[in-house]
Formats: sequence, structure tokens, C-alpha cells
Amino acid sequence: MSNSTVLRAGASPNLLVPALLACYLVWGSTYLAIRLALASFPPFFQMGTRFLCAGALLMAWVGTCGGPWPTRRQWLHAAFIGTLMLGGGMGLTATAEQHVGSGLVAAFIAVVPMLVCGWGLLFGLKPGRMELAGMVVGVAGVLLLVSGASFHASPTAIACMAGATLAWSLGSVLSTTRLPLAPGAPGFASEMLCGGAALMLVSLVLGEQPQWPPQPLAAAAWAYLVLAGSLVAFSAYLYLLGHASPALATSYAFVNPVIALVLGIAAGGETVSGHEWGACAVILTGVVLIFAGKAKASGD
Repeated sequence: MSNSTVLRAGASPNLLVPALLACYLVWGSTYLAIRLALASFPPFFQMGTRFLCAGALLMAWVGTCGGPWPTRRQWLHAAFIGTLMLGGGMGLTATAEQHVGSGLVAAFIAVVPMLVCGWGLLFGLKPGRMELAGMVVGVAGVLLLVSGASFHASPTAIACMAGATLAWSLGSVLSTTRLPLAPGAPGFASEMLCGGAALMLVSLVLGEQPQWPPQPLAAAAWAYLVLAGSLVAFSAYLYLLGHASPALATSYAFVNPVIALVLGIAAGGETVSGHEWGACAVILTGVVLIFAGKAKASGD
């Protein structure tokens, strides 16, 4: 992608590695946590309460530290980006996990870097040959994945994941181009608050009813999603979007599917066929090609 660099001006190298590890390790484990929390918390209610709680805690911390509040325009940006990335991306991801194993959902989400490349075309970011090859290979891998028994039995899951990845990737591109958030923690908090509100509105329209009292394991999974998945990992991702190259910011797509698949099998009792493992390998090959192409372009 033309002149992208690994680390943007103003970014702290000391924060880069922790942010990457949070996206790699914590996010990889949240897919199983989402599935466990579904036992008591319906998809949109689960995601809505998760991000409202995390956003409120983060915004309270901003207020305590005397940090600047987002402007009116930045709140409008947060509302649009939050509705896309959280309302569409996370709400539909949780819905898909009602029908398909968490590891396979994570494997589908590995197409996000390819979609980011595609949306980038609208903003004058022309992919190179290797990136185009990666997109083709990745799409082939997704088609192979959804033709397997797990996805083939659930058209609903396919529709949800298609919508989730399109919304998430578009929100990621817009947040770094046309609709920037407030810098730092206020921007992260405003997006989570706005996205959480959008999710709760959908939950209300759908008439979702959480189980009360919740099952202990579901409650623990929900708390993990709030603290680790939202406050730590999601904030880390937004930091990377604003301070690192798009290639590095979305590099979690390499690691998350592997962690999610292993955890789903080991701790969630999920099964993955040889066909589905092969599809995951094809998808990750496409991701590798995209990142290799971006690295080559940035080095030219």
C-alpha cells in the first residue's frame, strides 16, 4: 500500500509490542469466551453490555485524569464507526457463534485484511500484485471453509460472518481515513459507548432476554470480555490503527484463528474436520501473501 510504514509518527515503540500481544493472545481467546457467555447472555445484549461497561469505565478514567473530551464531530464519528465495528462486526460475530464453533468463526474473520485492501480501493489505496494474489487465495479459502459441514449446515452463520467482516473492515478503514476518532483513550471510550448503545438498541428490537441469575461460567466469560477483550485488546487494536501501519494493525489475523481453534478444541469441546483445517491453511496463506505484498511496497 504505497507509502505505509511500520510505526507512525508520534507512536511509542514501548507500547507497540504490548498492543500487538494483546491483539494476538487476548483476542484469540475471546471467541471461546463469547461462546461460553452465550449460555446466559444473548448475542447483542452480551456485546452491548460488554462495550457499554468497558466504555464507561474507560471514560471515567479519562475524566479522573482530566483528559480532553471528544468534540461533537468526534462523537459523531464514534457513533458511525462504533455502529459498524461493534454493532455490526461484534453483534453478528456473536450471533454466528450460536450456530458454528468459535474456532471456525475466527478462521472466517481472518479475511479482514483482504477486505481492508478492498475497501482501501475506494480511498485511492491501490494494492500490489502480491496483495491481489493474497485476496484471491483468501477468498478461495473462505469458499472452501463455508463449503464444509459446519458452515454448510448453517446459512445463517455464513450471512452473519459476511456482514460482520464487511462492517468491521469498513469501520477500520474509515476510522483511519475519513472519520478519525478522538486521540487516545477518549476515542476508544467514545466508540465503545456508541457501539454499545447501538447493540443494545438492536437487542431491544429483537426482544432478547438474558438469563438471570447468569450461569457462573457465563458471567466469568462476560467479565473477561469486558476487562481483557474490550478494555485491553480492543483499545490496543485502536491504538495500532492510529499509530502503526494497516498491515501491522491487522496482523492479528495470522494468530487469532490458530489460538481460537486450539482453545475451541481443547476447552470448548469443538471439532474441526480435515477439510476445515485445510481451508484455514488456505485463508492464512492469503493473509501471508497480503502482508508480504505490503512489506514489499513499504520497502520500495
